[in-house]
Amino acid sequence: MAKETLTSMLDYFINERLNQLVLSNPAEKDHLQKVKVRPMLIKGALVFQAEEFTKTQAFHKNLGAQELKSYLGDMLSGTFKQAEVLSELGSATVLVSKKGTMTVKTRKNPPVKMQAGETKLQAEKAALQSRERKIQAGEANGKPEAGKAKPENAKTKPSAASLPPELLEKLQHNRQKRYVIPEGHPVPFLVDLGVQTQDGKIVKSRYDKFRQINRFLEFIEDILPKLDKTRENVIIDFGCGKSYLTFAMYYYLHEMKGYPIRIIGLDLKKDVISHCGKLAEHYGYDNLKFYHGDIASYEGVDHVDMVVTLHACDTATDYALEKAVRWGAKVILSVPCCQHELNKQMKNDLMEPVLHYGLIKERMAALYTDALRAELLEQQGYRTQILEFIDMEHTPKNILLRAVYEGKPKHNEKEIQQILEFLHIEPTLYQILGKDKNEKADES
Repeated sequence: MAKETLTSMLDYFINERLNQLVLSNPAEKDHLQKVKVRPMLIKGALVFQAEEFTKTQAFHKNLGAQELKSYLGDMLSGTFKQAEVLSELGSATVLVSKKGTMTVKTRKNPPVKMQAGETKLQAEKAALQSRERKIQAGEANGKPEAGKAKPENAKTKPSAASLPPELLEKLQHNRQKRYVIPEGHPVPFLVDLGVQTQDGKIVKSRYDKFRQINRFLEFIEDILPKLDKTRENVIIDFGCGKSYLTFAMYYYLHEMKGYPIRIIGLDLKKDVISHCGKLAEHYGYDNLKFYHGDIASYEGVDHVDMVVTLHACDTATDYALEKAVRWGAKVILSVPCCQHELNKQMKNDLMEPVLHYGLIKERMAALYTDALRAELLEQQGYRTQILEFIDMEHTPKNILLRAVYEGKPKHNEKEIQQILEFLHIEPTLYQILGKDKNEKADES
């Protein structure tokens, strides 16, 4: 009965009126995390793009209507426990219990009356159904094609000609890359940076910077549930530099999302701090302040909700991470660079044939450094991801550590110790977190 209800719901909503469908609450946390589905036009035909998200990547597949219905049925039979549907025709929710019992709740929007008691939605759905019946019958432009077999999936791809103009525009727009800060919307700091023109168009030579800013904001978008809209959220940004991303973060969280926030930018360059402070005043960003200083010695706050460190060189990243842990930060975003410390320490006879190549040793040291940082944060109760971050100012591709506090420490002491002994290393973060642990033990 539940499957029949699901089929009926999908038959009603899987059409050009669909806005978005989201699969969430995965049964297995280490596989797919989420799926987003939206309609779009490709070569004049209606298709549905399913964007599958793992912890670190996103994959796309384009499906016809019938293919999508089968796909969703399979996904809700073991992979995901929840689905949310939003359409111009209404909305629906699907919940799957631990025992596999499915509940489908549908809310259909009230119709808009037209002449002779007919509604606009009824008229448009009737036209679409008529069009689909013609396609299924092997007709083109209302006339049968004698002797020609239609492609198997033709019935799932109505022509763009059958769609109302406003829907056609929406579906064509869906093909465009959706940025957190949309194109065509002028933002003062992006205009001053030369990324946008006065009317919001992206300067062609600055498109890379525009994409980088939006990619960074996507990382923040994912952790919004960890921030609190009922009180001020304190964010520390160490190594803010020219602060492109700091201003973007403030604009997104405060101006676009309405979060009460206070962002403190720290940097060791006095001229940079002075310049950024003047810009913040110019834009009227009252809760964005810049100070000269190092995060390791900064004591201006008692509690911090999020710590951001971009390009804190070598062990400066470790001191920033330790400070974030000590503050009890809910979220940590860190893009390390210049990981020299372990390069000087690493020594292993078994790996000597590899380590004696300087470039290889340098890259391995950087990867070991960040992997151990992630594991040490896991040990402190953070769920940590290592993600790729495109950076146009430093190396072409950098690693971003995103750690979200969940309060469930990972018991990986033995594994970490084995790696340290194997490579004859003792990273700074390991030392200072161990020191903090000993101090807490002495206090108790």
